[in-house]
Amino acid sequence: MLGILRQKVGAGSSSAMILGQSMQRIRPTTSALRAFSSSAKEMTVRDALNSALDEEMSADPKVFLMGEEVGEYQGAYKISKGLLDKYGPDRVLDTPITEAGFTGIGVGAAYYGLKPVVEFMTFNFSMQAIDHIINSAAKSNYMSAGQINVPIVFRGPNGAAAGVGAQHSQCYAAWYATIPGLKVLTPYSSEDARGLLKAAIRDPDPVVFLENELLYGESFPVSAEVLDSSFCLPIGKAKIEKEGKDVTITAFSKMVGYALQAAEILAKEGISAEVINLRSIRPLDRNTINASVRKTNRLVTVEEGFPQHGVGAEICTSVVEDSFGYLDAPVERIAGADVPMPYAANLERLAVPQVEDIVRAAKRACYRSASLAASA
Repeated sequence: MLGILRQKVGAGSSSAMILGQSMQRIRPTTSALRAFSSSAKEMTVRDALNSALDEEMSADPKVFLMGEEVGEYQGAYKISKGLLDKYGPDRVLDTPITEAGFTGIGVGAAYYGLKPVVEFMTFNFSMQAIDHIINSAAKSNYMSAGQINVPIVFRGPNGAAAGVGAQHSQCYAAWYATIPGLKVLTPYSSEDARGLLKAAIRDPDPVVFLENELLYGESFPVSAEVLDSSFCLPIGKAKIEKEGKDVTITAFSKMVGYALQAAEILAKEGISAEVINLRSIRPLDRNTINASVRKTNRLVTVEEGFPQHGVGAEICTSVVEDSFGYLDAPVERIAGADVPMPYAANLERLAVPQVEDIVRAAKRACYRSASLAASA
């Protein structure tokens, strides 16, 4: 241990009708923190999101969904399947292809007391609406001295998919996490998807909910507790997916799965990795991260986004500020390449972190890279 002595660290329906009627003229004519139970059933992330939306819309008539193809087409990724038939066109609103327009309507509806869930077909398209998200939704509570709440959720796929090019592949976690007034959530598993989306919809403030297209079809075990309609996860609390003692690995969204795969490989070589699923980027669970680093004395951060000013950089800063004396090795930061996403499949793979990148970084942090380089 360098620097200090080792320490233990504990670680209303009528309102919706009015909005629906006003939308008729622009609507297109077509278009819990417990571990998983050993006896848990399987559920896809897609079904977890769909069920969370369904249950929250059923419980609160002020909740409604709007976005491109969310109704008649049942969602570009089928997240809203069955909701139009169940709740009708006043609460599942197909919009024109105009993110700035329907996001502004959503923010206005939230001012009025409704609870909109605004779907972006990809968060890359949220750039068209960023003025409403940042200057209207995020800042109104502060600028009104707390008199105005904006209970709105902005959700959709974020980050790299597969073969969709630079303008459809960017991760916006770090972008939105810089903004006071926003909460930024990044689910990984079906448990995350259900619990965090419910929390986002119930929250009185604007929430940016960053999903991952490649995770929609992935199945995860879910316990009876997770399937209960009252289930909800706390915003701002990370989850330790795997405990370890040699190195801490932080990740969010799809990278959590990669980190867990890397931890399995490392375990075979005698390195015990602790994997933290961040779940929430803003607020960031600094306590859990620092408690883990004070135990393992090493840190590897993993994200798909660009390296400069990224989520990993913020985590590194937090650890340097609060736990620098506990570090036995330099912090390792794994991120996407500092280039727009290539279209070619071979270059795309090189531009996003892979399991082997995490393994090599953890070995470097444990001073094992030289002797084990051949198997990295």
